[in-house]
Amino acid sequence: MQDGVDGRQTPAAPTFSVVVPVYNEGEGLLEFHGRLSRVMGALGEPWEVVYVNDGSRDDSLSVLEGLHSDDPACALVNLSRNFGKEIAMTAGLDHSRGAAVVIIDADLQDPPEVIPELVKAWRQGWDMAYAQRRVRAGESWLKRVTADAFYRTMQRVGRVRLPRNTGDFRLMSRRAVDALLQLREHHRFMKGLFAWVGFPSVAVPYDRAPRYAGRTSFNYWKLWNFALEGITSFTVMPLKVATYLGLATALVALVYGGQIILRTLLFGNPVPGYPSLMAVLLFLGGAQLMTLGVMGEYLGRVFNETKRRPLYLVERYAPSRPRPPLRAAPARRAHAEGESARY
Repeated sequence: MQDGVDGRQTPAAPTFSVVVPVYNEGEGLLEFHGRLSRVMGALGEPWEVVYVNDGSRDDSLSVLEGLHSDDPACALVNLSRNFGKEIAMTAGLDHSRGAAVVIIDADLQDPPEVIPELVKAWRQGWDMAYAQRRVRAGESWLKRVTADAFYRTMQRVGRVRLPRNTGDFRLMSRRAVDALLQLREHHRFMKGLFAWVGFPSVAVPYDRAPRYAGRTSFNYWKLWNFALEGITSFTVMPLKVATYLGLATALVALVYGGQIILRTLLFGNPVPGYPSLMAVLLFLGGAQLMTLGVMGEYLGRVFNETKRRPLYLVERYAPSRPRPPLRAAPARRAHAEGESARY
C-alpha cells in the first residue's frame, strides 16, 4: 500500500497491466480470461487486466461486470459509445498502472501463452517486445496478401519503419507507454505510433491462431479505410503522387498539343474526332478529381484535429482491487489461538 495525496492508503501499482479492448466478444471472454489468469498467475508478480468495453452490442458488458465482481485483478473501463479499437486501446493505456503493459485482443487469435516470452524480453532490458506472426491461421489468402502489400508500402514510403507481420500484440515498458500517451491525435494508427516513439524494441515470433468464437468486425472496407489512415498519418507520399501526376499530365498535354500543331502545319486541319476528345477530357477530369480527393483526405484530418475534442468519454470506470491476503487454515489458526491462550 502507498499513501495517496489525501493521506489515504492506495493500492500499490502492479508489476504488469494487460490492456484488452473488447467489442462484441461476449462468447469468448470467459475462456480468454481463464487462460490469461493462468498465464499471469504463473509469473508470480502482481498484475491487473484492464478491459475496455468499446460500445459492445452483445452481452460483453455484463460478462465483464461479472469478471470484475469475481476477480480483484479485473478493471473495467466502459466507454460511452463505440470509438473504435485504436482509441479503446488508448483508453486502456490511460488507465493502466503497471511497470510493464501488455496489449492483447480478446479473440484468442493472439495466445496469452506468448506473454511470458514478451516478459522475458522486457526483463532483458527491451522497452518494447512486439509479437511477430510466423503463421496467420484462420485468415484468407486475400487478407494475407493485402496485409503484406500494406506493410511493404509503409516500409517504403512511411516516415517510420513498421515491422512486418506485426499487430497490436506487444509488451511496453512504463516509459514507452508514458511517451506514447503524449501523442493525442484523433486519427490514431497505433502500429505507426508504436514505431514512432522508438525505444529499444525486439521481435518475439509466434503462431497466430484462429478466432475462438464470434466473427471479426473488420471487413475489407474497414481494412481499406484503416490502410488509408495509416498512410495518411505517417507519410505525405499521396500528395507527392498527385503532384507528379499533375506534372505528367501537363507534359503529355504539351506533347500532344505540339503534335497537333505540327500535323496542322504539314497536313492541314482535319476535323477532330469526338472519341479522342472525350478520352482526353475524361482523363484530365479524373486526374483532377483524384488530386482533390487526396487533398481532401488530409484537409479533413486537419479539420478534425483542430476541433480538439476529447479522444473518448468514459461512462464507468471500475478499477482493479488488491487481492485479499491468504487466510490461515482453520486448524492452524486454532492451534495459534491455543498457543496464545497459554500465555
